[in-house]
Amino acid sequence: MPLRFELDPETTPELLDSVCALWADVSNAGGAVGFVPPVAKDDIRPDLLRHLAAMTEGRTRLLIGRDEDGAVAATAFFTFNTHRLMHHWCWLYTVMVHPSHQGKGHGRALMAAAEDAARRMDGIQGIRLTCRGGTGADRFYEACGYKEVGRVPGAIRVADDDFRDDVTMWLPLN
Repeated sequence: MPLRFELDPETTPELLDSVCALWADVSNAGGAVGFVPPVAKDDIRPDLLRHLAAMTEGRTRLLIGRDEDGAVAATAFFTFNTHRLMHHWCWLYTVMVHPSHQGKGHGRALMAAAEDAARRMDGIQGIRLTCRGGTGADRFYEACGYKEVGRVPGAIRVADDDFRDDVTMWLPLN
């Protein structure tokens, strides 16, 4: 069953709890979304509240994907540049699909929905994102049309002796 995508959903307490739970589930399943397992919803909530504050200020937009039961099964956050020379592209952050929905094409559908949403945003001509090396995420994004444009070896430390590359990906929209 395909996900139904919605840009800028109403930010109810239920939605925020759902996004927080999704983020924890993805993190605890090994997803590279800013945390290392084990993580609890309370660990994630401050990051989510920062996203919410940026949404309130118009600097960030939220794209969600709902499953057939209406539950939040996927997310991506768009963040806009404040520098006047970089207004023509946006960042894509916290790209997640719930582990129970992975392997069904929902990740590609989420990326297509994000691309479609960005194409409708005034003046946006490209999407930039970063991912953690060693996870296969860079290959996934390449399959979605993104090109690797930079890599910083060992820039992400997930454990005292586990350093990963910070990979920058780019999707031109013109």
